[in-house]
Amino acid sequence: MKTTYARLRRTLGQLAYEKRYGVRTAELIELDKLGIDGEGRGYYVAASWRTLRRTLSRKEITGRDVFIDFGSGMGRMVLEAARFPFGRVIGVELSDELHKIAQDNVQRTRQRLRCRDIELVRTDVLEYEIPDDVSVVFFNNPFQGPVFTTVIERLVATLDRNPRELKIIYYNPVEEQTILATGRAAITRRLVHARRRTAGSPFGLTKVFLLR
Repeated sequence: MKTTYARLRRTLGQLAYEKRYGVRTAELIELDKLGIDGEGRGYYVAASWRTLRRTLSRKEITGRDVFIDFGSGMGRMVLEAARFPFGRVIGVELSDELHKIAQDNVQRTRQRLRCRDIELVRTDVLEYEIPDDVSVVFFNNPFQGPVFTTVIERLVATLDRNPRELKIIYYNPVEEQTILATGRAAITRRLVHARRRTAGSPFGLTKVFLLR
C-alpha cells in the first residue's frame, strides 16, 4: 500500500510540475512507434525530475562546464540541467517527433532557466561530433551494444585530446561494464531511484562515474 501511494505521489508531483511550467515530458513511447527502433536502441521514457539534483551540486558546476544528454527525448534532463550554472546544455535526439516537442518545451521555459546557451540537436548519435569540452554526460539507457560502446570510445577520445575530468550520470546503467572496461572510470555514487527493484538488476539505479 505504501509503495503504491509513494508511486502515485511521485506521478502526481511530476504532472503538477509539468502543468506549472507548461511542458510535456511524461510519457513512455516504444521506438517502433517513432520509426527509429533498431538494434541497441531502447524505448523512450523520461528519468525523474530529481535525478540531477540528487547527483550534482550547483557549487561544483561553473560556466566552463558543458552538459550533454544523449537520447534527450522531450528534453526533461535538458530543462533540469539548464537550471544549473552550466555554460552550455546540449540534447542529442534521433526522433524528429521528440526533438520538436523538446524544442517547444525549451521555448516555453527558457526565461526561467539559468543556462541560456541550450542546443537541441536532431541527429543519430553515431553521426554526432562530441565536443572536447563536455564535462557532464547523461544517459537514461538510450541505446546499448555497439552503439553505446562507440559513444563511450568517442568520449574517451575527447579526454585524450583535452585532458580533464568527465562525469557520467547513468540512469538504469545496463552497460556500466562498457564504461568500466575503459580503465579510465571509477564509480563515485550509487543511488536507488526505484523503491521496488530486482536484486542485481541495473533498472532502478543511477550510477555516477568519473572518467579521467
